[in-house]
Amino acid sequence: MNDHHYAWLIWASAFLIPWGVLFAFNRPLRRIMWWTSLATMVTGFTEPLFVPKYWNPPSLFDLAQRTGFDVESFIFAFAVGGIGAALYNTVLRQSLFPVLDIERARSRHRFHRVSLLVPYVAFILIDLAPGNPIYAAIAALFIGAITSAMCRPDLARKMLGGGVLFLGLYSAFIFGLRILAPGYIAEVWNLAALRGGLVAGVPVEELLFGLAFGMYWTSVYEHFTWHGTARPAIAHA
Repeated sequence: MNDHHYAWLIWASAFLIPWGVLFAFNRPLRRIMWWTSLATMVTGFTEPLFVPKYWNPPSLFDLAQRTGFDVESFIFAFAVGGIGAALYNTVLRQSLFPVLDIERARSRHRFHRVSLLVPYVAFILIDLAPGNPIYAAIAALFIGAITSAMCRPDLARKMLGGGVLFLGLYSAFIFGLRILAPGYIAEVWNLAALRGGLVAGVPVEELLFGLAFGMYWTSVYEHFTWHGTARPAIAHA
């Protein structure tokens, strides 16, 4: 695996490119991108749960093999968090607005705080069962998206659209990895422990993760901070 020693670092860092583009061309979302990226970067601390059960990538200073942690996970988590938060709004040219107090007082929002905690509790509980942690992560993200949509149905369309958009971007990166680093996936992913099979040499689990991650994180800022999204008003002559 020496030929691929820096593949994880390069691949994770490559996500900073679309992050930088979104940050540069969408000034109103810069604060949101920073907030969300810093929040998702914390999930890099979960890497020991996935190494080596899900995969075992060569990492900078061999940290993943020696400690379970690695620098690359924090870079990856930081980048995809900001991308997930800004991609949909940027592509569809939507802006944020605060939710009115009358809307916040509706009965369905009485479980607002609970719905925010659901995906994290779900991950912990599901991961306690035997099995690969990637399935707990995917299930928790989908559950988080569903409960968020139940609490904030106005964000449901955005969650679905954001999931599809992020899946498209993530697919380009993961299939690009397979093409540019032949044999890397077979060497690094624990394919024998996965049940989903391969799509053109890429684990189905990676594609499900991309969809679930996009669905949940595309509207997590709005859900946490009581904001909504809307297209900019079109000026009429």
